[in-house]
Amino acid sequence: MTFMPPAYSIFLLMGLGIIWVGLKTGEEIIRIAAAIAGAILLVWGFALTPLSLQLFVEIISVMAVFSVCVRCLKA
Repeated sequence: MTFMPPAYSIFLLMGLGIIWVGLKTGEEIIRIAAAIAGAILLVWGFALTPLSLQLFVEIISVMAVFSVCVRCLKA
């Protein structure tokens, strides 16, 4: 019996991989194209993720942004 990973993990890993390759290249056009393609795959993969994982990522993102905003208000 073979193991088939969920589709969302494939899209997320491909998106991250394409962005990583784009950042390593020196050509500006290839870097922009890789960033756009990687962003599309990341959004597609995130849309396919289960609701519980989406909520977890959203909570972590809001907490990270909130801590930055609080630091700005104190300064």
